Amino acid sequence: ARDRRAADAAPPRAATMMEAAPTVAYDGMLREGEVSTGTTIMAVAYDGGVVMGADSRVSTGTYIANRVSDKVSGLHDKIFMCRSGSAADTQAISDYVRHYLSTHALEVGKPPLVKTAAALAKRICYTNKEQLLAGVIIAGYDEADGGSVYVIPLGGTCLPVPFAIGGSGSTYIYGHVDNQYKAGMSLAECKKFVTEAVTRAMARDGSSGGIIRLVNISADGVDREYLTV
Repeated sequence: ARDRRAADAAPPRAATMMEAAPTVAYDGMLREGEVSTGTTIMAVAYDGGVVMGADSRVSTGTYIANRVSDKVSGLHDKIFMCRSGSAADTQAISDYVRHYLSTHALEVGKPPLVKTAAALAKRICYTNKEQLLAGVIIAGYDEADGGSVYVIPLGGTCLPVPFAIGGSGSTYIYGHVDNQYKAGMSLAECKKFVTEAVTRAMARDGSSGGIIRLVNISADGVDREYLTV
């Protein structure tokens, strides 16, 4: 009887990001006080790895809250996430995936696969799609698949793609990237492709700006750089 009373008195357990949270009416708009990465993000696989790129502007309405934000978040040694949408939502997603990947790597005794990171992010985004405003790109390098890119737009769909663009600035460059992309690019060609695409988006989109951050991920490691435009 004592155990039954203790169980009855126990507070309800909060849902984790892997479980569906209580359904709340959500109109797809930012909440009060929330900031948007209102952004241009991009990832492209080349022959030997992946190049990821993003602008650095974070805005809240018409006010620029941060000019030099880093929207390319590390999830593991050679796996990264480009974030667009609500800054709070995407930071929470990246934190959860980073935690789960770290635990997974310890359990299996080797670096995680990029598709494992994408599957974790997809599950979080899809399970909580009524509460989240997040569109992300997962990309990186592993020994099984080489350089790979996965895009997870609003709603939680996960697709493996040769390249991906996202954020508010991406609407201005779909024609450009479709015309300029070619399979089997070298590292230099891939960097030029990403830089030009993000630069064009920043020129047109008022919510994109600042500097361009590039991340090259290959078997040799990770190389970060930034460009002023």
